[in-house]
Amino acid sequence: MGLISFIKTAGAKIFKSEEKREGEKAALILAHIKKFGFDVSSVQVAVDDEKVVLSGKVDTLANKNKIIVTAGNIEGISMVEDHILVITPPPVAPPAPEKQFYTVKKGDYLSKIAKEVYGDAKKYPVIFEANKPMLKDPDLIYPGQVLVIPPIS
Repeated sequence: MGLISFIKTAGAKIFKSEEKREGEKAALILAHIKKFGFDVSSVQVAVDDEKVVLSGKVDTLANKNKIIVTAGNIEGISMVEDHILVITPPPVAPPAPEKQFYTVKKGDYLSKIAKEVYGDAKKYPVIFEANKPMLKDPDLIYPGQVLVIPPIS
């Protein structure tokens, strides 16, 4: 939030006469900003003489700054008072990793499977724990048995 100064005599000429009322100026400024493709559905514009007051919400800091500059670079505007909040959408949580399944082959044992799927034979307890109570002993697995292979966190 802040007050940003601009040169009053520079910028786009969107006001046809100095006699426009503040409400009409605000609508013209909002239309001017929209013309550049910004989503201003949650932005409000108010005009007080040479000062534009912007409030509301936008999605990024870059868009906020561009909207401020667009509003300030209008002939007849010397200040923009910024009350715009940047509301970033909540981060999308990554989907939970899907558990893999492994079908035991003849000659397999948990440390061999751990070496194959994790690259480390010492990770066999992770597989064992994920398959309790189906497995009672890490040495008792049989061909054709399907095991859950959880992701390593």
